[in-house]
Amino acid sequence: MKIDVALAVAWLDRFADAVDAHRDQLTQLDSAIGDGDHGSNMQRGCDAVRTALADAEPATVGAVLVKAGGTLISKVGGASGPLYGSALRAAGKALGDGESASAEQLVEALNAAIAALAKLGAAQPGDKTMLDAWTPAVAALGEAVAGGGGLPAAAEAAAEAAEQGAAATVPLQARKGRASYLGPRSIGHRDPGASSTALLFAALAEATRDAPGATKDAPGVTEDAPGVTEDAPGVTEDAPGVTEDAPGVTEDAPGAAG
Repeated sequence: MKIDVALAVAWLDRFADAVDAHRDQLTQLDSAIGDGDHGSNMQRGCDAVRTALADAEPATVGAVLVKAGGTLISKVGGASGPLYGSALRAAGKALGDGESASAEQLVEALNAAIAALAKLGAAQPGDKTMLDAWTPAVAALGEAVAGGGGLPAAAEAAAEAAEQGAAATVPLQARKGRASYLGPRSIGHRDPGASSTALLFAALAEATRDAPGATKDAPGVTEDAPGVTEDAPGVTEDAPGVTEDAPGVTEDAPGAAG
């Protein structure tokens, strides 16, 4: 199974649905020790992406991601727009001009996205940033694809790894971004950027599971696979938060608005 334009658009559409459903929870995560706008910023950005993709009608998977990334950069302030935007643009550029992409090509593209995030945020896994969800997610995707798993099963593995990575930010002390200013007080709070990243990969799992040609009995794909639901993935109304400026974007970071 390949990812084509329709599936790429469906992925981002499911992500927008998830952000809509979890806006308040993401905001609460960000409000505990941040500036409390991650949920609203992401919702605004994802709504703009929907409109941009509908108007542009991109012809390739790469063009879908580049358009989405550029829209997020231009429409969303703070850290989330530049970070997600740069990641998606890097992934889209890595995919090139093919009308569709193989699972292996998607893995390569998402590794390019991770490199863009690390460069922009000057962060690495363990810094309590969205990289703590992106990195294990893409690693799990790559391992599943290399093992012969189809894209639906591989995307499910990625979603599970992203959720585990987001949950694992709770005991970490932030070393980058606004949360790092709090030092030890950042411990005990789940990173909002990692949490929205878990939603992104859950959306990929859901979109691939529901795509034409995907079967429910594909390896690892079940009706209970990670999806975008009221309770997924691990974002609760009582969850503590850290700033949306994780991962690693400081006030001087390129493209980050105040």
